[in-house]
Amino acid sequence: MQKDKASSWSLEQFQVPEKEGESRFHDFDLHLDLMHGIADSGFQYCTPIQAEVLTHTLAGADAIGRAQTGTGKTAAFLITVINDLLKHPIDVQRFAGEPRALIVAPTRELAMQIEKDAKVLAKHTDLQVMSVVGGMNFNRQQERLQNKLIDILVATPGRLLDFAKRRDLWLDRVEFLVLDEADRMLDMGFIPDVKRIVGMTPKSQYRQTQLFSATFNDDVMNLSRRWTQDAEVVEIEPTQVTTDTVEQKVYITNTDDKFKLLYNLITGMNMDKVIVFANRRDITRRVSDRLHKKGLKVSLISGDVPQTQRSKTLERFRAGDLQVLIATDVAGRGIHIDGVSHVVNYNLPEDPEDYVHRIGRTGRAGASGMSISFACEDDAFLLPELENAIGMKLECEYPPADLLAEKETAAPVKTPGNDTTQNAEKKD
Repeated sequence: MQKDKASSWSLEQFQVPEKEGESRFHDFDLHLDLMHGIADSGFQYCTPIQAEVLTHTLAGADAIGRAQTGTGKTAAFLITVINDLLKHPIDVQRFAGEPRALIVAPTRELAMQIEKDAKVLAKHTDLQVMSVVGGMNFNRQQERLQNKLIDILVATPGRLLDFAKRRDLWLDRVEFLVLDEADRMLDMGFIPDVKRIVGMTPKSQYRQTQLFSATFNDDVMNLSRRWTQDAEVVEIEPTQVTTDTVEQKVYITNTDDKFKLLYNLITGMNMDKVIVFANRRDITRRVSDRLHKKGLKVSLISGDVPQTQRSKTLERFRAGDLQVLIATDVAGRGIHIDGVSHVVNYNLPEDPEDYVHRIGRTGRAGASGMSISFACEDDAFLLPELENAIGMKLECEYPPADLLAEKETAAPVKTPGNDTTQNAEKKD
């Protein structure tokens, strides 16, 4: 069925005019079925990292890339992998549990987002894509590994090793290895696991390796050189770390006034799709409970919420069934949802890189967005370092009096799944 669909489609249906200083996906010799997926994704011109990485990786070179979130690096490595798999099919017998390409990511949300993007790009091909991540149904993942061929496997380190130990998964036939957000994996303590995973794959001269990181510290570069061979280093320096499409402001407030300020902002500004970031799980639970009691459609994602519940919550938020999503940084890293109007930093992040990731959840795809951060006596000292990292001065002001006033509470809103989430949190 897929091949019949592909055969009726041609590049004539995907016209992208040449533009000075821009690279088109048409300019690379990509497989037609992949170009069909690129067209479905709405891609026309390459981002800077896509143009530079694809120039090297489509020719077979390893790559080490540094770029911020939202620059298109996921599509860069996926296009390379999918194109090569399509152009070099395997004629010999294959077995279940032997992926041809392996992509390792530090968080469940990011891994699942990469899987989703891969399926869109490979939609008109016969390539099989799946993810193995912790918190999801183990038996279901195991059954698929044991019974179906897999071309592209996206995984978090812990669950990947679980299946490898059980001999449900074999990495000795991996032709492509991608390590995404290497600096994040380093920060989260995953590097020993990743070293074991890399050791299960063919030696570097027998596989193509791509490694991406938002920062290039000594540890990341040492690992990169160890795991790649004659890799091309691609560094994309954004003209501005934060996007021009996001208006950023900081409210100076007291810790005790934060919740009132948050509630009044959400209701007073009619925020229809807002993500609130907090630094700790207990804060996300407390804020979510209080907003729910105030009558808002709200839920949360954090490390202690089961993955199945987190996935349902993200889908409800994406569909507009939830107005407010509360998230921690680890859980929020892989959130790619269009139409997020506002991001609120209930706590200032301790790591400036997390600030960039947070506000990157709004103002996506050229749309405008707003980021509002609360700075109180507990974290205002972080502002100078944060401003230095993003290369700009943040507008700081005291909130207007009406945003700190107690307002009448609406009746709690009953929404499917909300009670389940709240009860699960109370058990913790």
